Amino acid sequence: MNYKNDVEAIDALQSVYANFTAEIQKVIYGQDPIIKEVLISIFSGGHSLLVGVPGLAKTLLVNTIANVLGLKYKRIQFTPDLMPSDIIGTEILDENRKFRFIKGPIFANIILADEINRTPPKTQAALLEAMQERAVTAAGINYPLEAPFFVLATQNPIEQEGTYPLPEAQLDRFMLNIFLDYPSLEDEKIIVKKTTAPLEYELKNVVTADEILFFQQLIKRIPINDNVLNFAVNLAVKTRPNTVHAHPWANQYLNWGAGPRASQFLVTAAKTHAALSGKYTPDIEDVRKIAIPVLRHRIVRNYKAEAEGITVEKMIEEFFKGN
Repeated sequence: MNYKNDVEAIDALQSVYANFTAEIQKVIYGQDPIIKEVLISIFSGGHSLLVGVPGLAKTLLVNTIANVLGLKYKRIQFTPDLMPSDIIGTEILDENRKFRFIKGPIFANIILADEINRTPPKTQAALLEAMQERAVTAAGINYPLEAPFFVLATQNPIEQEGTYPLPEAQLDRFMLNIFLDYPSLEDEKIIVKKTTAPLEYELKNVVTADEILFFQQLIKRIPINDNVLNFAVNLAVKTRPNTVHAHPWANQYLNWGAGPRASQFLVTAAKTHAALSGKYTPDIEDVRKIAIPVLRHRIVRNYKAEAEGITVEKMIEEFFKGN
């Protein structure tokens, strides 16, 4: 990547984003904010959890993103009988009577963890090391995963029978919790019209693995003003009940708040949001734009909040005030 400076590189990233969105829209319509949040996660080097009812094209979205990126892609369908070795891989005894490690589907650039809450905690935990360390351990040997590496998981929020809620430790590994809602009436008409007619499209690769790695390092170099950094950190700190800087609503409505990783992700995601929006440094509005998907899965409501209908989103909006 021969860019004269970081400003020119940010301009190039914005161009990649525009081309990427144009390709995705050949297949997915009416989900531009969702596409942007997934790309924020990818260019920030994070993982995403996509939550939505069936039929909202979660799996199709991930498939399309993988095709446009042109990276090695594997889909893991999480089921109650899935074992850790089905994800990581297993050792076999070959014809020479020597043990040989057969790599599992985790050895790819993009992993679609489909319906991740349908498998027991032991198997969910097999994903934990890979997401955090970008490596897996089998038979005492550490195997690094090829970069870039992303986990894009899907989850159905309404069908809870036979599911295993993700533990907070694993939820915290996801940079963003992206909620997919029903499309608007007009968007749904267009979706139905497009998908019930012959589909003719050809997806083009708009970015390489090396370019993704370059842009991830670029995001880290983007400067951030102290007032924006303070806004992001204060926002995370406010969510922690019974602490010095807790917001009154945190003390009243939360069992648990966001940890320091939330502060890190707020800043990184704000930088990426700014870059994709054509800005060379993030402002407070960028933090506001990504705060809900960053914090949504990191704060735990108590019974009082649930009884009064105080949603996580409403709480985060309240935490914005006076920050």
